[in-house]
Amino acid sequence: MHASPDTNPMPSTDACCTPGRVGAPQQEPQLLTLSTRKRSTEGMAKLDGGEFLMGTEDKIGFPLDGEGPIRKVTVDPFYIDETTVTNEQFSEFIDDTKYVTEAEQFGWSFSFHHFVSDSDAEKVEQRVAGAEWWWRMDAADWRHPDGAESDITHRLDHPVTQVSHNDASAFAKWAGKRLPTEAEWEFAARGGHEQRRYVWGNALTPGGEHKCNIWQGDFPRVNTLEDGFHGTAPARAYEPNDFGLYCMAGNIWEWCEDRWGVDWSVVDTDNPVGPESGDSRVTRGGSFLCHSSYCNRYRVAARTSNTPNSATANMGFRCARNVS
Repeated sequence: MHASPDTNPMPSTDACCTPGRVGAPQQEPQLLTLSTRKRSTEGMAKLDGGEFLMGTEDKIGFPLDGEGPIRKVTVDPFYIDETTVTNEQFSEFIDDTKYVTEAEQFGWSFSFHHFVSDSDAEKVEQRVAGAEWWWRMDAADWRHPDGAESDITHRLDHPVTQVSHNDASAFAKWAGKRLPTEAEWEFAARGGHEQRRYVWGNALTPGGEHKCNIWQGDFPRVNTLEDGFHGTAPARAYEPNDFGLYCMAGNIWEWCEDRWGVDWSVVDTDNPVGPESGDSRVTRGGSFLCHSSYCNRYRVAARTSNTPNSATANMGFRCARNVS
């Protein structure tokens, strides 16, 4: 049995989804050179762009998240990664640049209590107030997503986690890419279909089939593993959407470039890039911890945010790039 750490208030933007380092000092940016090995569009899908209906007014959504109103949005053609960036891909970036992630610089990050080893659990002193399943773990980082004794040896094809928005942006720059805008992300996730509730349709488990990696059972105590996974799944788990993109729902939250905002009256609908200022960045897609009882944000229009220096065991990213 894990020891129960003392409950202490921890800063958080939306603790049930991804706790954040609100108020933590900013780290100094690291200078990177563009990789000469990463200039191709291999592993990316080219999308033609165009006009689509963004957002939702779904009654099971979260109005305060700014999911609505439904609005016509246009995006130019762009490329987007078929999968989230994997541990293996991120390892190549680290080996090439010697980049040090923000979790490594801080010396700690947020891990989900189910995956923390018994010996690591005995050292835990803080858990997130109101979301006690999130523990502040010393030495948790992308190589050790669940604490010092964890590793990614058998997870190289899984999404990299414990990366901040700043880390994701650094990888994208090195790869000659960028993070997708929120509008691009939703356009890509919809796969050419209008106003579906989920990436694949309007039923969560059509014909009883699980289409994404989310929590089943009694959150946060028991996961019945009906979809086959407890933590993260491989980046190519499940069938891709109609644009050939994998795991656009569940598995991990994905960083977008946009700053967080909920007032769409002040945002351009032609290639929107979000508010001009703000302390948080958008994340999309939900994660393996989402459950209908508290966070059904695996819906295609669902959204949340976190501070750009935050990192958790269920946040990662995929990249985009311009066509021309």
